[in-house]
Amino acid sequence: MKNFASLIKTLDSTTKTNTKVAALAEYFAKASDTDKVWTIAILSHRRPPRPVNTTLLRQWASELSNIPLWLFEESYHIVGDLAETIALVIPSNPLQTDKSLTEFLEEMILLKKKPEEKKKEYLYNNWKALDYYERFVFTKLITGGFRIGVSQKLMTKALSKATEINEDILAYKLMGNWDPKTITFQELILEENENDYLSKPYPFYLAYAIENEVNDLGDVQEWSAEHKWDGIRSQTIFRNDELFVWSRGEELVTDKYPELEKLVGIIPNGTVIDAEILPYANNTIGTFNDLQTRIGRKTVSKALLKKTPIILKAYDILEWEGNDIRHLPFIERRELLEKLFETISATEHLPIQISETIHFNSWEEVAKERERAREMYSEGLMLKRKDSPYLVGRKKGDWWKWKVDPLTIDAVLTYAMRGHGRRSNLFTDYTFALWNTNEEGENELVTFAKAYSGLTDAEFRKVDAWIKKNTLERFGPVRSVTPYYVFEIAFEGIALSKRHKSGIATRFPRIIRWRHDKKIEDANTIEDLKSLIPSTSITTTE
Repeated sequence: MKNFASLIKTLDSTTKTNTKVAALAEYFAKASDTDKVWTIAILSHRRPPRPVNTTLLRQWASELSNIPLWLFEESYHIVGDLAETIALVIPSNPLQTDKSLTEFLEEMILLKKKPEEKKKEYLYNNWKALDYYERFVFTKLITGGFRIGVSQKLMTKALSKATEINEDILAYKLMGNWDPKTITFQELILEENENDYLSKPYPFYLAYAIENEVNDLGDVQEWSAEHKWDGIRSQTIFRNDELFVWSRGEELVTDKYPELEKLVGIIPNGTVIDAEILPYANNTIGTFNDLQTRIGRKTVSKALLKKTPIILKAYDILEWEGNDIRHLPFIERRELLEKLFETISATEHLPIQISETIHFNSWEEVAKERERAREMYSEGLMLKRKDSPYLVGRKKGDWWKWKVDPLTIDAVLTYAMRGHGRRSNLFTDYTFALWNTNEEGENELVTFAKAYSGLTDAEFRKVDAWIKKNTLERFGPVRSVTPYYVFEIAFEGIALSKRHKSGIATRFPRIIRWRHDKKIEDANTIEDLKSLIPSTSITTTE
């Protein structure tokens, strides 16, 4: 644990990529094989389930540090991180421990099923036996919220440096449904395991957003365009008469979309399709909010399957006849995908469609198609160089996303919370409201969205100072404030929703600008917001 805590301290104290890679590579060269596997798991979001809830953690840390719970809570809201708060308030102790990272994690896994008194005893003993940074890391592992600004790509780069194995090969090895409790470092990294190949997806290729004018991409004839569908990016694998569906977050989600089983025996073995999972009720593409009714459900009922069926919108093929074809130019992979759809076209009602290529002769024509994005229920366009291979991760040059301009509305700031990390001492997480006429015919402000990005540091400080002087009520960490300031809020999508007080759900809301030129009477209404919902919207989010 000491070595792992030292690694995390180094990673957490620098923003320099080379320093992080060097620290990780040195750690992987020296750590035990079991600790290496668990470190890889932690940094690739395969943490064990949380054994103790945060309410108990706060209560027990308060008791051990002999601090009233209200004072601990206030400290927590100022610090902004529970593990750091606990590490700071627990008194230092001369006790020491030599347990490894693996031993700690194995204990935490067993801890989940133990009674509260045993959990409390375990936490007390270990909090006392660790120094400040070890205690911080230990508590982070307990909470399950281990985020330290190290991407899997960066971790893979360091692992490559330590093992001299190619980064792309490592990225592929780390994909899939492996379990750090049972797999060895030898099996995971060093040796080839043909049994794992059956279900493994390929690392996803990700696009950058267009940075300048689209014309800067050069000759329009060198590019292919299609709509950027607003669903769940996936890879669907057909091997050995079995189906495997992976999300971009490396989660195996086959059981969430049982209608795709119809494709087994229709799509030939040895095929991997890169596609978007989209809601498709009444033979019409729905919104991402429609799809959310399927996300996170442990079981998918027949009623839900009927209400929100899905399709695959296929746009690339990565494996054909059992061969990895990612090295082929995009246009050739596209021809194979079209050939596949020709062979299955005779079978009706399959839950799969091809993402149509848009044919054009000028960038002006491409721009006009982009303007149709919302009526197509897409986020904009994808532009792919025709001769581009399918690469690993986010790369600049060959694939670009050209999203539509966001929807915007002017709203009133009504609630605020402190931020996190470096903003933990500032109120930077805001709730916004719009005007609505209630049943008594009176105008009232109704909340509709939360946002915490879009202002400069100087603007956040000004708003924070104003909030502290204009608080009306406190609800734990939340403050209601005098309705006074108006902000322009942007968002990517909108849909009706029964889950929200306003009756509307917005997607990716964020602050565009502080409207000093507007009074709260000038803010928009709920009806204005509803007018932005596409007329073809088919369902209401539960």
